[in-house]
Amino acid sequence: MTEKTRGFTYAQAGVDIDAGNRMVELIKPLVRATARPGADAEIGGFGGLFDLKRIGYRDPVLVAATDGVGTKLKVAIETGRHDTIGIDLVAMSVNDLVVQGAEPLFFLDYYACGKLEPEIGAAVVAGISIGCREAGCALIGGETAEMPGVYQGDDYDLAGFAVGAVERDAILPRSDIADGDIIVGLASSGIHSNGYSLARKVVEKTGLPWAAPAPFLPERSLGNAILTPTRIYVNACITAIRETKAVKGMAHITGGGFPDNIPRILPKGLGARIDLTQITVPPVFQWLAREGNIAQNEMLRTFNCGIGMTVVTAPGEVDAVTKTFERSGETAVVLGTVTKETGDQRVIYHGSLDLG
Repeated sequence: MTEKTRGFTYAQAGVDIDAGNRMVELIKPLVRATARPGADAEIGGFGGLFDLKRIGYRDPVLVAATDGVGTKLKVAIETGRHDTIGIDLVAMSVNDLVVQGAEPLFFLDYYACGKLEPEIGAAVVAGISIGCREAGCALIGGETAEMPGVYQGDDYDLAGFAVGAVERDAILPRSDIADGDIIVGLASSGIHSNGYSLARKVVEKTGLPWAAPAPFLPERSLGNAILTPTRIYVNACITAIRETKAVKGMAHITGGGFPDNIPRILPKGLGARIDLTQITVPPVFQWLAREGNIAQNEMLRTFNCGIGMTVVTAPGEVDAVTKTFERSGETAVVLGTVTKETGDQRVIYHGSLDLG
């Protein structure tokens, strides 16, 4: 008996298994490039393996984080530039791990689309591979889902999952954060991956195409400038934690900015006083504020405004901590102090942002 020659196939329903297999072959060398002790970074099994015993922890606690890249993804799709968005995907999760003192160990990704284009998928994974190598974690698995009817046209979506480890006695934030401690800020690379719905609305208002020269960075196109990848702070933070023993806590400045993120690491009854005059505001934020007529408080709660990570340390340790970060290539600035909480606002500001 011969197989029926008529009837529906998966391909006719819009799912191309062969395209998925081609993408796997394209990304295998990208995945292998992220291998590290504990993981060989090979894909193809039903799950990724990681050997904790090989990395020498005494009493490890695992830390997990997951995130996406928000509507920055729309800019990547509309500009046709897919090679950096994967860096953002890694950055958003590993930066959340390191603020708890954790070393990122491995990463998994989820890529979903309406119609799989293996070359686009491979470009995304190339960025993920770069981010993983920069963060020192292995890409040990992921999922590619082709879902016609859920995603339309060229749209796709991303999610990332990172797992790290920290010795039980080194978990951050420490319990000794106190009134008078100093808050140090680390410069951001730009918008990172938060506030893009507002940023895209401002760009729409200006009428500028993504291919036009960026008004705030004319040597680059607006699309490429807006897509500047999120800075990965992992290596610098791990170095500062281990070398100085003086980092009491760190806050990743993501959605919600200073007012929502800094209080997450402060003990009850404490707040923060931030000197906005100490922040070098990147031109992209000045342009967004001006073109969108965005108020300062709205900027501070929507964007990082130039500071992607904050670090709490004792007054006597500030020089050692800032110098360690600077040796790692970060721009560090003293932003303010931990204070006793007063009123409803746990973060209060001195001075104003230089919004041009």
